[in-house]
Amino acid sequence: MAIKRRASTFLALSMTTALLVAGCSGGGESEEPAESELFKNPVTLTWWHNASQDGVGKEYWAKVAKDFSDKHPTVTIEIEGIETNQLQRTRLPAALLSNDPPDIFQAWGGGEIREQVEADYLKDITEQVKDEVANIGSAAEIWAVDGKQYGLPYRMGIEGIWYNKDLFEKAGIAAPPTTFDELNDAVTKLKAIDVIPIAVGAGDKWPAAHWWYNFALRACSVDTLRKASLENVFDDQCFVKAGQDLKAFIDTKPFQNNFIATPGQNDPTSANGLLANGKAAMELMGDWNKGTLDNVAADKEAMNKFIGWFPVPAITGSAGDPKAALGGGDGFSCAKNAPAECVEFLKYIVSPEVQKGYAETGTGLPVAKGAEDGVKDPALKSILEATTSATYVQLWLDTAFGSTVGNAMNDAIVAIFAGNGTPEKVVEAMKAAARK
Repeated sequence: MAIKRRASTFLALSMTTALLVAGCSGGGESEEPAESELFKNPVTLTWWHNASQDGVGKEYWAKVAKDFSDKHPTVTIEIEGIETNQLQRTRLPAALLSNDPPDIFQAWGGGEIREQVEADYLKDITEQVKDEVANIGSAAEIWAVDGKQYGLPYRMGIEGIWYNKDLFEKAGIAAPPTTFDELNDAVTKLKAIDVIPIAVGAGDKWPAAHWWYNFALRACSVDTLRKASLENVFDDQCFVKAGQDLKAFIDTKPFQNNFIATPGQNDPTSANGLLANGKAAMELMGDWNKGTLDNVAADKEAMNKFIGWFPVPAITGSAGDPKAALGGGDGFSCAKNAPAECVEFLKYIVSPEVQKGYAETGTGLPVAKGAEDGVKDPALKSILEATTSATYVQLWLDTAFGSTVGNAMNDAIVAIFAGNGTPEKVVEAMKAAARK
């Protein structure tokens, strides 16, 4: 049975630098041991994260687990890296429903975490993480429900368009587009030199759905998006317009052939593989993309010389705030009956020392104050600057609306990409899912 959700899942704030630079199963509540009893008895923690590809991100999480176990020899951490789509849509929901979840696992906050709280899957960590929440700032609110903390973020940033500077120069594109008119012009110029303008991994659904999210961000006012996030109300015509704008954009043929079957971030043939290896000029993706690009690039050094980033362009005359951005982050939660050591491990993950090391991997932007010096990559620095200057940051819509609405929405959006959906059917699917 689907779980309804009503959550304040938007970020109605200017994302300040302080925000960004700034540890098993269902059943009754277990008694938390006194602090003096922690780490006295052998404990094994199971940890599911989404760094599934071999590379610096996966290696760093393995190091974090080893370092924690070295500090606390009674704790053994068993890790499994699972691809995001598989983890979010199948593995984790099945594990939570079976009452045999991992102890600590990837959590995206917003409506999804509210659903998990209402189903009594998560540990309330409010009292144990007050210092960490204070150090993280407003971003931590996305992993809270009704004033109680059920998880913590380790990464936060906005998404935008990653691009190949060399291909832009060859196509005669003088500067990154700031409006969709300029983006359409860039698409035309890239086609003229026989380059794929934009890569998209519609095979994994969510990378394609993010194009609709951004059209909705441009078509809808901030107040409309807030109401939709809080109440699951999708009556405003701007949601239909988002689909109309998306369809018009798809009709310009900006994407690679067979994009409907292309995976998002798996290998050199995936969407980000096309960008990383100079076969496509652009890709819409979040701040984590740098790490995945590194993993699929045949020549990482060459890619790092040409890769750049710019914010999603504005649409002239649209109702939405042109300086608003779509964003979000990644975090972790502990299963309700996970041992107390799970919370301690979660606190360790978001400590400034570990966060700085995470920033240095170049796989995303940290959230803890004291970690800002770890951001070295030029593209990530650009994202940090754009995030801090955004007037409003809307949480990923599938996360903001919860998995029931989010999954139905994504499926209906991808149907537009496939040529058998309509803007109206997206909204119908969202409304039908919200009634469940």
